Amino acid sequence: METALFSPSSLFRDGDDDDDDNNNDGGVGRGGEELSQELFVERTHSFPGMDLLIREFSFHHLNANLLWPGTFSFAEWLLLNRILLHGLRILELGSGTGALAIFLRRSFGVDITTSDFDDKEVEENIAYNCRANKLDVLPHIRHSWGDVFPAKEPNWDLIIASDILLYVKQYPNLISTLCFLLNSYKPEQTEALVGSDQIERNIIIPGKQRQFKRPLFLMSWRRRIGKDEELFFAGCENAGLTVEHMESRVYCISPRRDG
Repeated sequence: METALFSPSSLFRDGDDDDDDNNNDGGVGRGGEELSQELFVERTHSFPGMDLLIREFSFHHLNANLLWPGTFSFAEWLLLNRILLHGLRILELGSGTGALAIFLRRSFGVDITTSDFDDKEVEENIAYNCRANKLDVLPHIRHSWGDVFPAKEPNWDLIIASDILLYVKQYPNLISTLCFLLNSYKPEQTEALVGSDQIERNIIIPGKQRQFKRPLFLMSWRRRIGKDEELFFAGCENAGLTVEHMESRVYCISPRRDG
């Protein structure tokens, strides 16, 4: 199996990194076959109940688009707790290759939108992976954390992500985006006709129960980075969000509710 070339420092670009772009033009102007050979590697990944053919970037100057351990563990966790997905509109942050969203769409037919860094190549690669796995292309939002979000009134009931805490410098931007999505949530008007039992749901975990009100953010984080992750959770708390560890390093983050 091929190993993708990955430069962690290239996951996010600051203004002072612009000089690096001269060395990473992404193969612009080259033939399609050469571009594919240089930029991508295709692998078959095993998800619960299915194999997915996923094209990953061998190198990308904005986002590596690799599959991290949290993607697979989160897929297994969501499979066990699939009741919580029923009828919800879902947004995935940091979708990367789109593999988790593709798995959820194929497994449960969920209404899911992908999102990642504001970059055309990332969007096109997610679309490629959808088609490669016999799916219509999923809705996608190009958004860099901390920037103005394209949707002024977000109506996603559930936001998900896996292994996105790679860089401490991005935590304030990520928290800013989360606060907007969670605090500016506007449920669809049709939900006014739905009983309250549809607004409050139980996340069923063996031996435990967790009850939540939409919206909320569920994040799987398997890449241990010591105290850095605590900075993110503390930042969430300081921003008025509540953080709870569910199990298997899946975290639930929601707006703080008084009373």
